[in-house]
Amino acid sequence: MRLDPLAEHDLFAIHDHYHRLRAASPVVHSPEFGGFWAVLAHREVRQVLSDPALFINSVQNVVPKVRAAGRRPPLHLDPPEHTVYRRALAPLFRSERTAALEPAVRALVGALVADLVARGRFDACELTYRVPSFTVARWMNIPDAEIGAVRDTADAYNRAFQEGDDDGLRRTSGELYEIARTLVARRRADPLDPAEDPPSALLAARDGGEPLPDELVVGTIRQLLPASMIGASVTIASCIAHLARDTALQEHLRRNPGEIPAAIPELLRLYSPYRGFARTAVRDVELGGQRIRSGEPIALVFTAANRDPAVFPEPDRFHAGRPSGDNIVFGSGPHRCAGAGLGRMEITVTLRELLARTRLFTLDGPIGMTRWPEFGPRSLPLRAVAR
Repeated sequence: MRLDPLAEHDLFAIHDHYHRLRAASPVVHSPEFGGFWAVLAHREVRQVLSDPALFINSVQNVVPKVRAAGRRPPLHLDPPEHTVYRRALAPLFRSERTAALEPAVRALVGALVADLVARGRFDACELTYRVPSFTVARWMNIPDAEIGAVRDTADAYNRAFQEGDDDGLRRTSGELYEIARTLVARRRADPLDPAEDPPSALLAARDGGEPLPDELVVGTIRQLLPASMIGASVTIASCIAHLARDTALQEHLRRNPGEIPAAIPELLRLYSPYRGFARTAVRDVELGGQRIRSGEPIALVFTAANRDPAVFPEPDRFHAGRPSGDNIVFGSGPHRCAGAGLGRMEITVTLRELLARTRLFTLDGPIGMTRWPEFGPRSLPLRAVAR
């Protein structure tokens, strides 16, 4: 059996396909995108993530490979080069700062949900598309008047990537670079507190006593803009879709909103949003019974690994209180998602507001799905009964 990343699957049935592939082999080959290895089993994904010296990020960080205009830390770099960028940004993800952002996010979500629910029938992606862009813009201190343009550009970039539109990809990537350059130039002229502002933190950072290169500071901001929006958007939508289908769980969480944060890790396990984060072996190596040649791209299919029955009994069922230590939705190792806490806050706030403002919501038609490498809804028709 082989993996076809271009095949269309729905949000729920795709996991049967991954189970069959994984049962045949934990690592499978696909000829698409010039050929790559897909790692489906949890143990082998962990093996790759735990050895960043053997499986590196800097050659190719996603399948299919994007023709980048420049290196964009920290995702495009390997340790130790990437570490200075992670270290500069880490304080910006502290829990106190996330908590400070939450009231503004809650106010936005409450207003959006109230408007959508009043319609009775709506596409929930109108909500999930806007929440992460607002959150990231506030996190980066981007003026509210500019949020829409940033959001639309990031969305156009992702759409071009998924459709294989090279011209559109180059154009929108260039537009994201211009947004990043403008933001960095503002902070260079008028810096903010580095503990409260990502561009200012990068400009203040030093590597061996020297400032970080301008093009890499801009590249870091350029990388963070779409990356912080796209994954969060499809993940929130997947969580809503699950509750729309599992109305018993929906009602339980509506009656017990204090349990929503504890339910998030299990929902994230079930709907891990990325299938194509990549590594490249620096030498020939055996992985999951397959011989991987030096230089061959390897896709880490978190969506499949987080439902591996060898690690998660009854992997396709929601189990409240399931231990989350093996959950790799945010990766692990030096490239673990630094914004995990911010993402959990966005999901928690969105679910809390949607549940509080409805008596019931259900699916109202087929779910439109993103294409590889993302996994989640791009359209989510719902029918809702307002409180």
